[in-house]
Amino acid sequence: MKIDLNSDMGEGFGPYRLCDDEAMMKIVSSANIACGFHGGDPDTMGRMVRLAKQNGVGIGAHPGLPDRPGFGRREIPFQADELRQQMLYQLGALMAIARAERVTVSHLSFHAAMGNMVNRDPVLADLMMDAIATVDANLVVFVTSGSEIEQAAKRARLKTLVLFLADRAYDGGGRLVARGLPGAVIKDEAAVRARVRKFLLDGSVETSDGGVIAMPARSILVHSDTPGALELAGIVRAEIEATGATLAPAAELAE
Repeated sequence: MKIDLNSDMGEGFGPYRLCDDEAMMKIVSSANIACGFHGGDPDTMGRMVRLAKQNGVGIGAHPGLPDRPGFGRREIPFQADELRQQMLYQLGALMAIARAERVTVSHLSFHAAMGNMVNRDPVLADLMMDAIATVDANLVVFVTSGSEIEQAAKRARLKTLVLFLADRAYDGGGRLVARGLPGAVIKDEAAVRARVRKFLLDGSVETSDGGVIAMPARSILVHSDTPGALELAGIVRAEIEATGATLAPAAELAE
């Protein structure tokens, strides 16, 4: 089996960094690069693209809301077309930087509040997916199973890749437990290892209430701002290799 391991990267700016991006890039197969709104800046974006190229890592855009102090995790009541333009602005910037390095952007993964807003509104989801398809019909969109983004991407005839968030808790309905609630972010290495092993062996995950749900994913995400992210990503990669699976970038796995 082939599976993608990805992380949100380049989310610092200037001299400030959230994680060791250089080391993380040696572990993952796909990188979701912040595009300057919630994190990142032109220099950081260029550095991430070059690192991805050096390590054979798939390059993806990670657009978010223009809210650096809130790290893009606070919803802001923009109009639908405003959100569309913000997403296109960020995607276009990364595509230009990547093209100058003679590589291409292969996927897109929404960040935090922007993704939540799109997932809650089917009309907005269609607007976003149609815009992405118009820019590049070959882009892969990272999705959660059964989400509005997944359905809208399919309507726009875009390829998708379902994510399993190794460091986030799920409720019984398959939704992410809201950040801020107890246990929402999983930092314990043993817990992450057990979750990933269960997912790889039988395609399921234990929920926050002790139940078990199916997890039809082909990509595992580790957030780079989770405490101990580098170690957690290493654990996930070790579990993937221990099961006999191999890493592959998102573009090779999307359907």
